[in-house]
Amino acid sequence: MILIIPDVLTPDEQSQLRLLASQSNFVDGKETAGFRAKLVKNNEQVAKDASNKKQLQEIVVGALLRSKEFRRGAIPLRIRPPLISRYRPGMTYGVHVDDALMGSSLARDRTDVSCTVFLNDAKEYEGGELVVHSPYGIQEIKLPARYAVIYPSGTLHEVAEVTKGERLVAVTWIQSYVRDERHRQFLYDALQIRDKLHSIDPKMVEADTACHLYTNLLRLWSEN
Repeated sequence: MILIIPDVLTPDEQSQLRLLASQSNFVDGKETAGFRAKLVKNNEQVAKDASNKKQLQEIVVGALLRSKEFRRGAIPLRIRPPLISRYRPGMTYGVHVDDALMGSSLARDRTDVSCTVFLNDAKEYEGGELVVHSPYGIQEIKLPARYAVIYPSGTLHEVAEVTKGERLVAVTWIQSYVRDERHRQFLYDALQIRDKLHSIDPKMVEADTACHLYTNLLRLWSEN
């Protein structure tokens, strides 16, 4: 499931993130790339030892957890500390798949869902599309500032070359309570049905049935 989520960040949060990023030291993005991704990754990211890195990460994670659509789509168990990534003219990230496990050897998280949060507006740069190679064909995603997109971490994807301006994003990965992307899609759809029936008549039998179905599917498929 590819899910676009509008207005994950507030305008104040976006401004604060951009200000903090402008005050940060950026380093070669290959520092955090897997052994094959290093061959195709050409961007910059806020340094590991940046004094304001934790503040940047807390703003992004807090905004995601506040988002109802994000929680429904990702069903997050754990969220990895986000990376703040920057692409300037000529920079790109070739076709790759995200690592299956991330973190230290003693505390590894499985990556089920990948997330990009757009920190500046699409009009501020040319190129830089997130290109997801989905089972239904290539999906090119370039969103307004404050929007986020989530998609399965096992999907091949890339970032097209930025030809003008600067692309600034936060990227993170989620270990979901529900490992299987098909099950997450079914649960998301079931929630849509449940909410629609509840809005029509919260006392109708079908509303209870939809709630029963969603709750027990979540119980069946969830793990930690």
